[in-house]
Amino acid sequence: MNNEAAIMGFSLLSLFLNLLAIAALVYFFVLLIRVMRKYLKSSDAREKKAVIRKTLGENIREKRVSLKMTQEFVAESLGVSRQAVAKWESGASDPSTSNLIALSRLFQIPADELIGGTEK
Repeated sequence: MNNEAAIMGFSLLSLFLNLLAIAALVYFFVLLIRVMRKYLKSSDAREKKAVIRKTLGENIREKRVSLKMTQEFVAESLGVSRQAVAKWESGASDPSTSNLIALSRLFQIPADELIGGTEK
C-alpha cells in the first residue's frame, strides 16, 4: 500500500509540475504578444525619432559646410573620429550632449539653434 501511495503522490506531483510549466509558457506567450503589439503600435514614435535624427544631422552638415569646415577638422576639434561626425550627419547616431555643446561652440551658435530645426 505504501508503494501505491508513493506512486500516486509522484503522479500528482508530476501532473502539478506539468500544469505549472504549461501555465508559465502560456503566460510567457501572452506577455510576448503584448510586447509585440506595443512595439508595432510605436512605429509612429520610431518614425518621428528618425526624422529628428535626420534633421539634426542635416543641421550639423549644413552649418559645417557653410563655415567651410571638413568633417576631419570638426572631428579633430572635438576629439572624436571623422566617422563619428559622418554618422551624426547621416543620422546613424546622435552626438552626446557634451559633443553637441562642443559643436555649438565650434560653430559659434547656441546649441538650441543647432537643434532648433528639428521637428518635435
